Amino acid sequence: MPDARLIKKYPNRRLYDTTLSSYITLNEVRELVMNETPFKVVDRQTGEDITRSILLQIIMEQESGGQPLFSADVLAQFIRNYSLSTHQGFTEFMEHSMSTFKAQQKAVSEQMHKVLKGTPLDTWLKMSEQNMQMWNQVQRNILKSLSQKSIERND
Repeated sequence: MPDARLIKKYPNRRLYDTTLSSYITLNEVRELVMNETPFKVVDRQTGEDITRSILLQIIMEQESGGQPLFSADVLAQFIRNYSLSTHQGFTEFMEHSMSTFKAQQKAVSEQMHKVLKGTPLDTWLKMSEQNMQMWNQVQRNILKSLSQKSIERND
């Protein structure tokens, strides 16, 4: 991964973002994923790449709260497809399916923007989107500030 942010996981389970030179939370790693920011997580002591395990940890947190994305049947299928005979085919299928889903979502969004362009609803949607972006930034700043204060108190 060229230009990927390096995050080190310390034995105390804290994550250190070497780009920001500060500790970050699992939720902030999730934000990196959501913003499509490339990153790599390594174990501080061994240097082992543990990015996958951190991503799985994020999925576990998301699945345990609110409305889960995967049913028990789907998770059971995942486990069954770890057999050597179907592993590669299943992986390729999942990657292709996710890529197709993302492309379809983008196409629908673009079509909706074309249909609504210039209408009063378009103006409201744009304003709502800007408000949501500002609100998300405010939330990130608050969480970062609280995280920094917590770190300062613990040091």
